[in-house]
Parts: sequence; structure tokens; C-alpha cells
Amino acid sequence: MDCIRIDNLEIYAYHGVFESEKQAGQKFYVNAVLEIDLKKAGRTDSLTDSTHYGEVCLQIKKSMTEKSYDLIERAAQKTVEDILLNFPLIQAVTLELRKPNAPIPMEFESVSVQLTRGWHKVYIAFGSNMGEKETYINNAIQDLKNSIYFRNIEISDFFCSSPYGGVEQDNFINGIIGMDTMLEPYELLEVLHELEAKANRVREQHWGPRTLDLDIIFYDDLVLDEKELQIPHRDMVNRDFVLIPLAQLAGFKRHPVLKKTVEELAKELSKRYIL
Repeated sequence: MDCIRIDNLEIYAYHGVFESEKQAGQKFYVNAVLEIDLKKAGRTDSLTDSTHYGEVCLQIKKSMTEKSYDLIERAAQKTVEDILLNFPLIQAVTLELRKPNAPIPMEFESVSVQLTRGWHKVYIAFGSNMGEKETYINNAIQDLKNSIYFRNIEISDFFCSSPYGGVEQDNFINGIIGMDTMLEPYELLEVLHELEAKANRVREQHWGPRTLDLDIIFYDDLVLDEKELQIPHRDMVNRDFVLIPLAQLAGFKRHPVLKKTVEELAKELSKRYIL
């Protein structure tokens, strides 16, 4: 990915655990790498096809000075979030925040934190088969739309499906949400669990009825296989209520392990049902 670099941007701010740091303030230095596709700007010579690095510097200053934080970790996180939210062409930011005058009773050059945050393309499967099904789903979608951590939200058609897993229960309404998020996988999982809890989701029976079910299907091309979270979703290839609406939004998305597109997986599953 192309990038724009900002080196040693000096900002006077008031971050620190000690009250003296909050009162007197000190110099901080910011290094930022802005990941952005510059091919079009390189051809057109138009600023509208790039990002104004002067405006980014002003945003960094605003983020660093409008509020005082105990930790430079928090100051760095807030600054990166503000850059990603205010400059839509920037896909990711690596930011180093240096504190050369930290209250350390030893000789040192500086202390710093460095973090990388960016937008990630995710696909979330939703389902409900209890109570006001569409209301539970629509409320969750609206909460996602209201959050600063998600953008470019797309919703598939709603899909009515029979229960999956052999438990006798009402039919489901299912579908897929496609969106960009700046959350990391486990942060995203936590948000989805919070939305399920808000809908009074109770986990009493595996594959049992639920007011709201939200599952991560894809997260970029990440392959994650851990006890608490598996991406891509382990059972997606066996679920027509996932593959059919997913094909509406991302038919040519390729499964990072199976190397087949969503449309190909949906067709294979359909043939299995016929047989």
C-alpha cells in the first residue's frame, strides 16, 4: 500500500499521570504513516484524489490538545481514530507518540507508544427466531449504524430458513451485514455479544432458539482458529441461510482456506441438498 509520512510533528499537550504534567504540559512528537492508495492522485495531480497532509497535521494537533489523558496510549488511540474517521481515503494509520520529557529520574532520549489501526472488511451473519424477530435484527443494525466504529454498512435481503441443528423450534429470519470496521476481531466479537445481550439473548441450548444471533463470517482474509473465535466461520459452508444472502453482497469473495468464491460454495451446497 502507498503511504504518506509525517515525521516528528511537535505538539505541546497536557498528558500524563502526574498533576504537574497536566498543569505545565510538555512537548510531544508524533510520527504517522498514513496508508492510502495514491495511484489516481499520481495520475491526475488532484488533491481530491489524495489526502491533505496539512489538514491531517491539524487534526493530530486537535486530537492531542482538546483533552488531557493520563496515558499516552489513550492519546494515541484517540488520535488514530480521529484520523480514520475524518479522512475517508486513509485505510490504516501507524502512529508513534513520543514523550521526550517523561518524568523518569534517569538519562533517556524518549519513551513512546506505537500502534496501527485501520479499516477492515467484515461480513456478519444475523438470525432470530423468537419474539419480534425483525425488530431485534433492525435494532442491532441501527446500533451498528450509530457507532463510529463501523461504516459502509450493507444489508442483504432477509432470508427465512428452517431450524438448523436438529432442535425443534420456530423458523429463523437470517441475513448478512457487510461493513467496514476499525475494531480488531475480539473487539468486534465483544460488540456483537453486547448487541445479543441487549436483545435478551440467552445461551441455554446449543443450536437452540434465540432472540438474536450474530456471527463473524469473514474478517478481511484473516484465518483464525482459536477456542473462542474461528474465522472464517467454521460451519458457513453447510448453511444456505448464510451463503445465499452472503452471495448477494459478496458473491466473488474468496474463502481464504478453501480458495472458492461464495457463489461457488453456495452452488456446491445446493447440489448436496438435491442429492
